Amino acid sequence: MLKFKDKTVLITGGGSGIGEAMAYQYAKKGANVILTGRRIQTLERVKSKCEELGVKAWCKTVDVEHSESIDELVEWIHSEGHLIDFLLLNAGISQRALTLETDISVDRRLMEVNYFGGIYLVKALKDMFIERGVHIAVVSSVSGVFGFPVRSAYCASKHAIHGFYETIALEYPQIKTTIIIPGRIHTEVSKNALDGNGKATGVMDPGQANGYDVNKCAKVAIRAIARGKHQKVIGGFDTIMVPFYKYVPWLFRLIARNVSAR
Repeated sequence: MLKFKDKTVLITGGGSGIGEAMAYQYAKKGANVILTGRRIQTLERVKSKCEELGVKAWCKTVDVEHSESIDELVEWIHSEGHLIDFLLLNAGISQRALTLETDISVDRRLMEVNYFGGIYLVKALKDMFIERGVHIAVVSSVSGVFGFPVRSAYCASKHAIHGFYETIALEYPQIKTTIIIPGRIHTEVSKNALDGNGKATGVMDPGQANGYDVNKCAKVAIRAIARGKHQKVIGGFDTIMVPFYKYVPWLFRLIARNVSAR
């Protein structure tokens, strides 16, 4: 995949989970990596592993929930003379609470982190993105395709992702987008998910614990990006819900009401 060789990818949420696994895949293909996230220790660890793969790597602490933090990232990118070729928007947070038992502050926080942070960054770098034809990959979820119990705010934020990045690709032919649609992937996302009051549940869902291997997910995702796929569903048996929702909606609703939301 020569298209990544000596290019630079900016990754949000690059210190763990899918973002970390994707960082290694980009590095293996020869791309230099800029890692962002909230915890410098995890970013430094991933940075070192990327450098061991023979590429340049940098890390910068960023909290995508706050526009001021994104502004600092953009200023740093310009001051360092970095030119972005690929963007991976992975930073995100999930939810585990019934819709009407979720405080509105939780809904707002998920939209800020999962949706507004990403589009703020894209718009802040718009001149570079238009000029260079940056390829944007954004991590959505099967919950961005349909609704699912105890994830209403998460579903809403991921649905918004689809609308925005499908539209930008239509408006700007030079900007490519790939929407990555994972099912249950074995990461810490459920442990960090917020309850109705905005606190991390600290609980690993059984479905998440038995989820699709994160490194396999990253390998499939990097191939989809290299091939210019607009969307790519990735995961195990649980992803069968996607075609059910599209082609047999009554069966989807039957399953969704009865399947374990955990």
